[in-house]
Amino acid sequence: MSSPQLSVIIVSYNVKYFLRQCLQSVERALEGLTGEVWVVDNASVDGSVEMVKQEFPGVRLIVNDTNLGFAKANNQAIRQARGEYVLLLNPDTIVQEDTFHRCWLSSRSIRRLELSA
Repeated sequence: MSSPQLSVIIVSYNVKYFLRQCLQSVERALEGLTGEVWVVDNASVDGSVEMVKQEFPGVRLIVNDTNLGFAKANNQAIRQARGEYVLLLNPDTIVQEDTFHRCWLSSRSIRRLELSA
């Protein structure tokens, strides 16, 4: 299996409502690309973990027993991410449907320019 084009990493702490919307938008924005989505939960007590497991079974989930903070939680997923590119995304973000495609096409254009230079 080839590596995903994009790894999306989201750190979550008691933001179930925002996280659901974020993940829905990420799913739509990843259509047509190979991607993986990581959620690192920092000991939420609002049902975030259960929601991710039930509604987004394809999401890779890391569940921490304590709040490790933003940087450490991101690093947990970065170490395991396999994407050519890694995106750190806040859980209160709504991604437009064409955002990842536009970024991917831009990255391809830049790479072609580098190779031809």
